[in-house]
Amino acid sequence: MEDAYLREADLFKANLRGIDLREARLQNANLKGAQMQGANLIKAKLEQANLSRARLEGANLMGSNLQNTKLERAFLGGATLMRAKLENANLRRANLSGANLMNSNLQAALLQGANLKDAKLTRANFKGANLRGANLGGTRMNRASLRGVDLRGAILKDANLRRADLIGANLANAKLMGVDLKGANLKGANLKNANLQGANIENANLQGANLEGAIMPDGSLNE
Repeated sequence: MEDAYLREADLFKANLRGIDLREARLQNANLKGAQMQGANLIKAKLEQANLSRARLEGANLMGSNLQNTKLERAFLGGATLMRAKLENANLRRANLSGANLMNSNLQAALLQGANLKDAKLTRANFKGANLRGANLGGTRMNRASLRGVDLRGAILKDANLRRADLIGANLANAKLMGVDLKGANLKGANLKNANLQGANIENANLQGANLEGAIMPDGSLNE
């Protein structure tokens, strides 16, 4: 079904497991609750489509356009989203555990409460995104852009944030135990009441960062 034209199609709860929809035009399509496990959606155009609660485990969405797409509570565990365009996408409470989002653009995306545990996020762009309360434990976020991102209460235990851009990020009450922040830029970041026990902050830029009430890497409380 290469280059299929399905714009505005109603595929509510459709069974599309393993389907080949590479380069398909699915803008504004209704795919809410669709079964799309293992589907081929490489370079698919899904702008403003409704994929809420869709099952996309193991699907290939590499290079796909998901700008302004509804993916609330969608299941994307193990999915490939390398170089995907996800600007302003709604991924609230979506399950992206183990997904590959390397070099993807998630600028201003809503990821509040999303599960990104063990996801690959190297060089991903999260500028202005909302990751409040998200689970980012064990993720690879080295060199990721997280400038100004809302990470309040997020779980980042054992995550790799080497050389990540966290300028002005809000990490208040975040769980950063064992996180690797070597060479990361945290200039002006809010780390109030964050837990940094066991974290690696070697060569990290903490200029102007708010560390009030934070638990420091050595376990001491910063008052």
